[in-house]
Amino acid sequence: MRLFTLITFFCLVFTTISAEIIKPTPYIEPENVISIQLSALQENNNPYENAGIVQTWEFAHPSNRKFTGPIEKFGMMMYSPAYIIMLNHNKHNIIEIEINENSAFFFIELIDKNGNQYGFRWILEKVFTEGNYKDCWMTISVSPPMLLSKST
Repeated sequence: MRLFTLITFFCLVFTTISAEIIKPTPYIEPENVISIQLSALQENNNPYENAGIVQTWEFAHPSNRKFTGPIEKFGMMMYSPAYIIMLNHNKHNIIEIEINENSAFFFIELIDKNGNQYGFRWILEKVFTEGNYKDCWMTISVSPPMLLSKST
């Protein structure tokens, strides 16, 4: 039943995405892409249920979408044990590792809603194909979480 509800919800949301969703442009810098995604996930159900997941999907690199999409599948992945800790998390810190002309590497520290601290490797690449995303920074990969500390 939960799977059916999620699929139905994501179908409705995907067809009625409103102006609140930030679209990728070549002018959004790599760290800002991650900040948009993490801030949306932090407030996942604002302004509507799973809006953070929809916003995060918006910045998924076309190559990444081939493996994680469509959005219904991506939403189910975000509710999996590996990534649910990102939803409605308490705090995050974006640490730049390296940015070059075509790719950007970051380490993310995230404190989930239970106070546990996790780390993620977050990688962006510029899109080079023609189309709506040409020259936009988009997420190509996010590692599974690494537990950094557990709350008592």
